[in-house]
Amino acid sequence: YTIAARLESVKKCFRQNPGAWLRVLLFKAQTQKGPQMSEVSAKKPSRIQRRNRRVILDAALNIFAQHGFRGATLDQIAAEAGLSKPNILYYFQGKEDIHVSLLSQLMETWLDPLVELDPQGDPETEILDYVQRKLDMARDLPRESRLFAGEILQGAPHMGPHLESDLKPLFDEKCAVISGWIDQGKIAALDPQHLIFSIWATTQHYADFEAQVSVLLEEEAANRQRASNHLRSLFSALLRPHTPPQSS
Repeated sequence: YTIAARLESVKKCFRQNPGAWLRVLLFKAQTQKGPQMSEVSAKKPSRIQRRNRRVILDAALNIFAQHGFRGATLDQIAAEAGLSKPNILYYFQGKEDIHVSLLSQLMETWLDPLVELDPQGDPETEILDYVQRKLDMARDLPRESRLFAGEILQGAPHMGPHLESDLKPLFDEKCAVISGWIDQGKIAALDPQHLIFSIWATTQHYADFEAQVSVLLEEEAANRQRASNHLRSLFSALLRPHTPPQSS
């Protein structure tokens, strides 16, 4: 079986089914480049690269929190980060890529307070502790809260799938827990869904409307405790089961 005969056989097969042979050649090319590509993808970023990514994301968080996604620009992010625009584009494909990266990191943090609501715990304690966790998050992560609020106000163009796949099942699960407590007579007969909405509204207000709150209130440290005391009293009264009056 000579080389000339083998070449002729290959030519004949190629003429009969060129698509199959092209796929074979493409597969071989990809296979040959595979080890090199895997080496590149497996290479860990350097300390400087990790630092620069953190700097860019932190700067972008400031800009997005102040101006929203539409109002923010790469030039603003670069100036805030103290890096050049080409340097920003070395780490991220563009403004949307940075925004999605921030939102993806935020989602798990945002869900954690609700995740911790324990079905086996005392209902009133669990809900009041959830209120406190949400209030602490609003105070400690105001930029992140405004980033999330801005995304929702725009119709959740980047977070829509996360809301469906992550938030909705968790929300439904915890509403079912609260419904169970209501059925057992452990807390007042409230609407579980709107109870959670009310908790979000009364806690995230301190972050999303921080500029207004800071003008209206003074002595921030004291106000943190006042807010905590107020919300605890508010939701304690709301959750307390109503005892029917005894007939004389």
